[in-house]
Amino acid sequence: MRTMLVAKIHGATVTEANLEYEGSITLDPILMDAVGLIPNEQVHVLDLTNGARLETYAIVGREGSGEVCINGAAAHLVDEGDKVIILSYHQMDDADARDLAPRIVYLGEDNVIERRARGEGIRHREGEPVSAN
Repeated sequence: MRTMLVAKIHGATVTEANLEYEGSITLDPILMDAVGLIPNEQVHVLDLTNGARLETYAIVGREGSGEVCINGAAAHLVDEGDKVIILSYHQMDDADARDLAPRIVYLGEDNVIERRARGEGIRHREGEPVSAN
């Protein structure tokens, strides 16, 4: 079994850091749907602003809000306004892993999706890049 990247939200701006919430990351469901995340799925959050890395789970926020809210203890590590990458990994057998094309979105202002990609940066065994389409 291999642990493979299947979803990536790149360049999200944290809209809130809520220390009082139990835990998790609240995401606009438009962002979740774009990369195939489901409620309560484990995610990794990489803070581009300060280098912090954490694991948590995704919960559904308000649709169309652009919401990316860090909740609970993680609010000590990530601040409102920080730029983050949100990743999800799945385990799969070797054959499925070699054919995987992760779903990736790149966000702009107000956490609006600017670009979508599939498999960007992944290479075949021969060393050729996989098409982003």
